[in-house]
Amino acid sequence: MFYPRWKTILILAVCLIGIVFALPNALPRQVTDSLPSWLQPINLGLDLQGGSHLLLEVEVEAVVKEQLTSLVDSLRGALREARIRYADLGIDGEAVTVKLLDPEARDQVRAIVRGLDPDVRFDIRDDGVAVIAYTEQARAIRKKAAIDQSIEIVRRRVDELGTREPTIMRQGDNQILVQLPGVADPDRIKNLLGKTAKLTFHLVDPTVSAEEAARGRVPPGTQLMQSADPQGPPAYVVRRRVEVGGDALIDAQPSFQNNEPVVSFRFDSAGGKRFGDVTAASTGKQLAIVLDNKVISAPVIREPILGGSGVISGSFTVETANDLALLLRAGALPAPLTILEERTVGPDLGADSIRAGAIASVVALVLVIGFMFAIYGLFGMFANLAVIINLALLLGVLSALGATLTLPGIAGIVLTLGMAVDSNVLIYERMREESRLGRTPINAMVAGFDRAFTTILDSQLTTLVAAVLLFQFGSGPIRGFAVTLAIGLATSMFTAIWVTRLMLQAWARRAKPQTLPI
Repeated sequence: MFYPRWKTILILAVCLIGIVFALPNALPRQVTDSLPSWLQPINLGLDLQGGSHLLLEVEVEAVVKEQLTSLVDSLRGALREARIRYADLGIDGEAVTVKLLDPEARDQVRAIVRGLDPDVRFDIRDDGVAVIAYTEQARAIRKKAAIDQSIEIVRRRVDELGTREPTIMRQGDNQILVQLPGVADPDRIKNLLGKTAKLTFHLVDPTVSAEEAARGRVPPGTQLMQSADPQGPPAYVVRRRVEVGGDALIDAQPSFQNNEPVVSFRFDSAGGKRFGDVTAASTGKQLAIVLDNKVISAPVIREPILGGSGVISGSFTVETANDLALLLRAGALPAPLTILEERTVGPDLGADSIRAGAIASVVALVLVIGFMFAIYGLFGMFANLAVIINLALLLGVLSALGATLTLPGIAGIVLTLGMAVDSNVLIYERMREESRLGRTPINAMVAGFDRAFTTILDSQLTTLVAAVLLFQFGSGPIRGFAVTLAIGLATSMFTAIWVTRLMLQAWARRAKPQTLPI
């Protein structure tokens, strides 16, 4: 019944630490903002503080089409280099088709195609047209990779915005669920998440004007691209070949140049070398900076840029420069995203939920305290004090972990308050039985704790199994309920077994009872 000093100090220290971490939840927002990052209140979920709910669809077919387009460009160059005659090279549905004018070159073309991409299937039709298509397994692998990469890019973009505790998860085969608590500008979020942010650098073709290209005179190997700069030309004729890709970027930051917002960028070593070679070989020419198939700007290369860094200028505001830098840092989406569903949750609904949850918690706490006092008297008050400490420990653990509290999480807290005294009821009833059998008060108390422990452990473990299964197979708010329930089980075990025993030990040492007051 009597703890050694080190165990007493450990129990008191755990209780004190839990209360310290739970304390910010009772302080006003102005005070908590000045506290260190490790001592913050519990984050509130979307249903409590409002925010934005988006359901995005990944257009995975665009990934396969883009890879087929890249295969066409690579195959065109390989066939020309091998001096193999062909015609009508292009994309037909979900395959690349090319008519081979020399039937004896079929095996050579097959080897070239396999060298470009080993995941494609090569077939020859009766009319001499070669059909090149991805296998079903290769298509499935590419689609899965596109969805996984899209989730990661969306997560990076949201993290760059500084949103606290967002929910970003896969839903269905090709959808992404995004929940952003406390977002004040959902339109900006939609704009940032909807952009592919594919950055490429192309040389401008000076041999033909944009007006001539618009009339259909587009030279081979070039394309007409619209301009995103309202102060520049409406369109440019650029070469299809990508001189440097945005995947070589390692950093992008907003800055100012000549008192105008710009975006400075920096390549990795390989990209910086490629960028330096291109600018050295193209001095005096225009280099088009293309974002999502629109030319942001097309500056003239005055001199070789050998440092692996540069500046993107245009008609930027401070906010658009910040957003572009954010998109470039986070990386390009492998496929476009379509917003299927959008919901904006107002803070009034969250305030009502918090108020209802607080009332439910207070009512539950009062009823539990009243019941325990009526049934067990003084020992019931010890159990009530343990319940209050249990609540502080639960809030403290949630705050320390940076967990997000949702409405089901509040339900978990209310359930924990009711379950917190279950262990005390088992212990006290066992004490009554031992006392009726003629044991002394101290022996009855020791037997009550020792012999009820196995039953308490079994009951808590079965509930913990349910919480683990809810967390494993649930999502969103269901996981929040499971986390709150699991933490509540651990804290209630601690308070019922060790904290209550410590209080009874202190009382027994002082009162030296002849009978148990229950």
